[in-house]
Amino acid sequence: MVATLPDLLRLVVVPVFAWAAIRDVRTRRLPNRLWPPLYLFGALLLVWEIVTIWPLGGFVEMRFLVRVAISLLFVAPLGYAFWYLGAFGGADAKAMIALAVLFPTFPAYDLAGVTLPLVDTQLGVFSLTILTNTVLLGLAYPVGLAVFNLVRGEASRLMFFARPVATDSLPDRHGRLFEDPDGPTRNGLDLDALRMYLRWRGRTLADVRADPDDLRDPASVGETFAPTDGGTHVGPRTDGGRAVDDAPTDGGRAVDDAAPDGGHAADAETDSDADRESDDPWAAERFLDEIDHGAYGTDAATLREGLDVVAREDRVLVSPGMPFVVPMAVGLVASLTYGDALFAALGALGLV
Repeated sequence: MVATLPDLLRLVVVPVFAWAAIRDVRTRRLPNRLWPPLYLFGALLLVWEIVTIWPLGGFVEMRFLVRVAISLLFVAPLGYAFWYLGAFGGADAKAMIALAVLFPTFPAYDLAGVTLPLVDTQLGVFSLTILTNTVLLGLAYPVGLAVFNLVRGEASRLMFFARPVATDSLPDRHGRLFEDPDGPTRNGLDLDALRMYLRWRGRTLADVRADPDDLRDPASVGETFAPTDGGTHVGPRTDGGRAVDDAPTDGGRAVDDAAPDGGHAADAETDSDADRESDDPWAAERFLDEIDHGAYGTDAATLREGLDVVAREDRVLVSPGMPFVVPMAVGLVASLTYGDALFAALGALGLV
């Protein structure tokens, strides 16, 4: 393989993105410390290339600068814009910015007499090629989900968006409920937010399913705990694997032995059950008020509806989603080898 030294060094980021993709699938979490070294590495390679072609007076040099400018001033801010609009997660945006800094122009690798990437573009901005390949791969994900559902005999109009899973498996899953008490919805409860809530209460999903009427009462919330960030890889388990020693055996409800008049409190408690529950069912508002950060955009109504669903249903629809870093990593490899798939398709149609 023959290439410029900066282009050879850029290949170091391929295993980094492969690791990031695997970790993102497993945990939906990427450490913030991953990105600054990549930004610095890409900036140093750019400075190296600029020094190599100095002075910048000819056509080739100016074309290089224009391509770098498009990558840094258009592709990189596009990642931030997608995050701001809610289309990207924070890690996805940072990954896209890293690729814009690392791969502003097309590299060239000679391997066994073949020059890779195979398909170049007229614009010549390699980070844009990675982005378009990533988007094409991302669009294939719903098709793959539908095929998976068909193989399992789960054919329905929703098979491109979600799949049915056992409710008891939710503590180890990532994604979003695709239903509420009224039926399918794209705005269901985020499973990370569900884990945050359960950890805050010191309860498990098994507790919720075993005694939903009791836990729906906001008075049943006793001592609360750190909600963590809802990831499956941190914090106490929420699938029944953690015993809460300091939780009372009655489910956490504060029960007075005697009413103020000396009688039993059961009748007074029964009379006020509806009032307490109507104030804040599941203590959803209290949860959102007490945590020191948001719960992935979850509001009290969405949390209550999600809890009502998981409390009563043995199987639920879940939209697993796909971290954008995953098709980005595959798109990077595809771009380095094949090149720009969209440009090739448009060329085959005679459009470019």
